[in-house]
Amino acid sequence: MVSGKTLRKQLRTAGFYALVIAVMLPTVFVFYWMITLSLKPQVEAAGYPPSFFRFSVTFKGYQEVFAKHPFLLYTWNSLVVAVGSTLLGLVVGLPAAYSIAHWRQRGLALTILAARMIPGISYLIPWYILFRNMKMVDTYQALILTHLVVGLPIIIWVMIGFFEDIPPELRDAALIDGCSYYGAFLRVAVPLVKPGIVATSILSFIFSWNNFLFSVILAGRNTRTLPIAVFNMIGYEEINWGPLAAAATLITLPVIVLTLIIQRHIVAGLTFGAVKG
Repeated sequence: MVSGKTLRKQLRTAGFYALVIAVMLPTVFVFYWMITLSLKPQVEAAGYPPSFFRFSVTFKGYQEVFAKHPFLLYTWNSLVVAVGSTLLGLVVGLPAAYSIAHWRQRGLALTILAARMIPGISYLIPWYILFRNMKMVDTYQALILTHLVVGLPIIIWVMIGFFEDIPPELRDAALIDGCSYYGAFLRVAVPLVKPGIVATSILSFIFSWNNFLFSVILAGRNTRTLPIAVFNMIGYEEINWGPLAAAATLITLPVIVLTLIIQRHIVAGLTFGAVKG
């Protein structure tokens, strides 16, 4: 006979897995639909009701993506912008987060968080006028700087918690041994928060990789990123669903594969210091 405590534990476990399935199922279904749509000919892709399991398989959608569009150039542009904004965000964000955590600048931290909450569209017109006057429209520099607004507040806000978990005695010992404040930050603090750096870097990279709003205004023929390339595949008269779904799949797969490969580092980073003794 099952005791009441064991039954409650089993019910909690079953409820947890049911919640996970309920949350994940729509996402998995949409991704599966996108992949199957990319493998269908146009007649079946545009048919109604859609068929999710029985359909003709063709790779013409993927062939058309690379034949009619410079997809490798778009991929390179997205990679340059995402990596550039992430690295610049770390260079600026890590010292800022360390300073806020060390001197307990809560007001500044809340200001940064509030700046992140401002809709991105509010920045578009001033930025466009600024970069147009500086002749920086359709350049990597403009896209990296605008994407930095998305990633930098995340890096700072998340890393504040990591730096706050570092015992102040370690910093004081480094200062006594002759390190400057910058040396203590670089040689003591940064190595201790590597899990957090990995986690925030991945999050910043993904946000930049998927960003559409800033790129649609500031990117041109030479710096067009992947989300803009997919958007431009939508025609006014007819939508060719196969190539469109193929391009969307090619954009999504690298992010999913990257997340699956380094998910252990993401979890370790986001839970670092969460349990205090």
